[in-house]
Amino acid sequence: MSTAEETAGGDTQPWGEVTPDAARRLLLAAVEAFAERGYHATTTRDIAGRAGMSPAALYIHYKTKEELLHRISRIGHEKALDILRTAARGEGAATERLADAVSSFVRWHARGRTTARVVQYELDSLGPDARAEIVGLRRQVDAEVRGIIEDGVRSGEFDVPDVPGTTLAVLSLCIDVARWFNVDGPRTPEQVGELYADLVLRMVGAKNAETA
Repeated sequence: MSTAEETAGGDTQPWGEVTPDAARRLLLAAVEAFAERGYHATTTRDIAGRAGMSPAALYIHYKTKEELLHRISRIGHEKALDILRTAARGEGAATERLADAVSSFVRWHARGRTTARVVQYELDSLGPDARAEIVGLRRQVDAEVRGIIEDGVRSGEFDVPDVPGTTLAVLSLCIDVARWFNVDGPRTPEQVGELYADLVLRMVGAKNAETA
């Protein structure tokens, strides 16, 4: 499955907002190159070649290679935040909202695993200003999950002595799916999402983890 196919339909990455078409093609090419070779080993010539364009054409849309990575990372983190925020602010008890948050977040990382690997693992390749912006988005992502867990502790649904540490563990578990998920493997993104939701509910000591 190509990166373009992974991101079709808006379920993984909202690349439709990237215009014009040439800019979108370059962004998709950059995702593939960064995921395959790593940011530092990728050149602007590599990206332009994958997009079927000249290196000079790239600079019409992106001033630098870092600008491409920054835009990929920002869009990806905004999508991740939207997924978790929607779950956190949904109806239902904390157990239901945490299960929804985890399953949705895992599905996103599985379906768009190539993009997610770049979004989640190339943070240190960004310059100070861009990195600071992305770190701010990551803190918001953390806050959404932490908020659900705190709600569950207050309501008596969860037994969590260390909320910050557990939040980090939950997010790490979900994010790592992008590293190992294989579209030809034995489980679909939906099945992995259900499995991880159950695992996380057990992790937080949810009273009805088996039936949530």
